[in-house]
Amino acid sequence: MEATHVIEAGEPDTLTVETPLGKARGYSDGSVFSWKGIPYAAPPTGGLRFRSPAAPQPWAGVRDCRAFGPIAPQGHDTSVPIDPTMMLDEDCLTVNVWAPRPDGQPRPVMVWIHGGAYCLGSSAQPVYDGRLLAERGDVVIVTFNYRLGTLGFLDLSSFSSADRVFESNLGLRDQIAALEWVRENIAAFGGDPGEVTLFGESSGGGAITTLMTVPRAEGLFHRAIAQSPPATSVYGAERAATVAARFLEILDLPADRVGDLWDMPVERLVKAGDILVDEVPVRVPGTLAMSPVVDRDLVPHYPVAAFQKGHSHRIPLIIGSNKDEASIFKFMRSPLLPVSAEAVQQMFSGLAQDNPELSALRLAEIVAAYPDSTKPRGALAISRDAAFRMPALWVADGHSRHSPTWMYRFDHATPILKAARVGAGHATELPYVFGNFGTLNVDPTFWLGGRKAAVDVSGRMQRRWLAFTRYAVPAALDGSKHWAPYTEESRSTLLIDSRDRLVADPDQALRVAWGDEVMGFS
Repeated sequence: MEATHVIEAGEPDTLTVETPLGKARGYSDGSVFSWKGIPYAAPPTGGLRFRSPAAPQPWAGVRDCRAFGPIAPQGHDTSVPIDPTMMLDEDCLTVNVWAPRPDGQPRPVMVWIHGGAYCLGSSAQPVYDGRLLAERGDVVIVTFNYRLGTLGFLDLSSFSSADRVFESNLGLRDQIAALEWVRENIAAFGGDPGEVTLFGESSGGGAITTLMTVPRAEGLFHRAIAQSPPATSVYGAERAATVAARFLEILDLPADRVGDLWDMPVERLVKAGDILVDEVPVRVPGTLAMSPVVDRDLVPHYPVAAFQKGHSHRIPLIIGSNKDEASIFKFMRSPLLPVSAEAVQQMFSGLAQDNPELSALRLAEIVAAYPDSTKPRGALAISRDAAFRMPALWVADGHSRHSPTWMYRFDHATPILKAARVGAGHATELPYVFGNFGTLNVDPTFWLGGRKAAVDVSGRMQRRWLAFTRYAVPAALDGSKHWAPYTEESRSTLLIDSRDRLVADPDQALRVAWGDEVMGFS
C-alpha cells in the first residue's frame, strides 16, 4: 500500500497524517513534529513468539502518537539510561518519527538502530531523541524498537520440530520489518523512501554490517553509517546450538519440553537470558551470548568474510570506531569485553583452539605489537582492536573495492573523561551525533569544562552525517580539504577531535600485526 499524503492540522501543536495503516496524530517538537509508538509489526506474542514479525493490522480512527511504545523485555542494567517508568512488554515493535511539516517536497530519511550488545537498550533513550538532527538537517528521523536478548538473538532453531518452529535472527528480522515499514509509510511523513540512510552504533552498527550482506535487506536502505560495529560478533549455527542448550539447562527444562518456552512468563525467559549474557563472555572472553547467527537462511555468510569476498550491498558507507573503545567496559566492570591481560590471553587461547590455521607465532606477533600487553593499558588496546577497530578496517577494505567508503576514528574526549581514563570510550560519540548532551541521570561530561569544544565537534559530525544522508558524500573538513574516501592504498582516516585531521593509515604497525584477513572471533 502507498501512503495517501492526507494531512490534517488539528490543535496548534498537533498534526495528523494518513498512512496506509491509518491516521496518526503527531505533536509539535521544536520546529518539527514527532510521532511516537507507531506499530510496524503485529505483537510478537502468543503463537508469534520466536517467529518472524507479522504484518501490523490497520487501525480505525486516529491513533494518538504522543508517547513511546513499550520497551523490549530485558534485564536491569544501570549502564543503559532508561526511564524506569516506561513499561517493558513483548508488544514492543514500534517506530518513532521526527519530521518537518510535510510540504510535498520529499526529504531524505535517517533510520537509527540502537545498540546494547543485542540484549539491552531502547529507542526511547533520551540520547536518541531525533528532534535536533531533524531540525538541523531538514530530514526525517526514524528510530525503532526490536526484540532483544532471549526473544531476539537467542537462536533456538536447533530445537525446532514439525509442531514447533523456532526461527533464527528474530531481532534482525524485526529490523528488516521496520525498514519495510519505512519504505511503505514514510512518504506520509514527508520522507523519501528512495533516500534512506541506515545508521547505528555498537550492536546497532553490527546489525548494519550484517544487514549489508543479507539479500533480503538489499534495496531497503541506500547508504549506511556503522559506528563502532562489532562486525565479527556473528556466530555459526553449531555454536548457537550449544548456547541454546545451555539456556535450557539454566531453566532446568528438558529438551523434550522445549515447547514450554512458548507459554513461559517473559520475566523467567529474561532472567535466564541475563545469566547467559554474563556467563558466556567470562567462560569464552571476546564472545557474546546472543548475537546474529549465520543460519544459511536470512544470514547466508559470515558478514566480514562476505565483505571481503565482494558480497556486500553496493551502497556508500561510513564506518569507524572510537580511540578508547574498551575503557568504558573496564570503568563499568562489564564482562562483555576482556579488559585484563589474563582475559585477553584466554581470548587468544580460544582463537587458537577454534582456528587451527592461526599459528602460535601469528598470535604472538599480534601481542608483541602492544608494548604494554601484560598491563591493563595494553589489554584494553588489544581488546579494542579485536572487537571494534580491526573488524571495521576489514569491512572497509572489502567494501571499498566496489563502493565509496569513508573511515573515521572518534578521538574527542572532554577533560573529565580524560581525567577518569575513559577518554573517547565506547558510545561516547552518541551525544555528538544527535546533539543531545546531558541525557544521563548524573552526567559528568562537562564537570571540568569542555562544552564549547564538544558543541563544535558535534556540529561538524552532524554536518558530515547529514551531508552524507543528502548527497552520499560527507561534508568537507574545515577549510579547503575534503574527507577523502578510504581505499586499501590510501587508508585515509578522519580523526575527529577538537581539530579534525585526515591521516593516512593511523596505527599502521598494529594493523600490519593483525593482518589483512579476517580472524575468527567466533
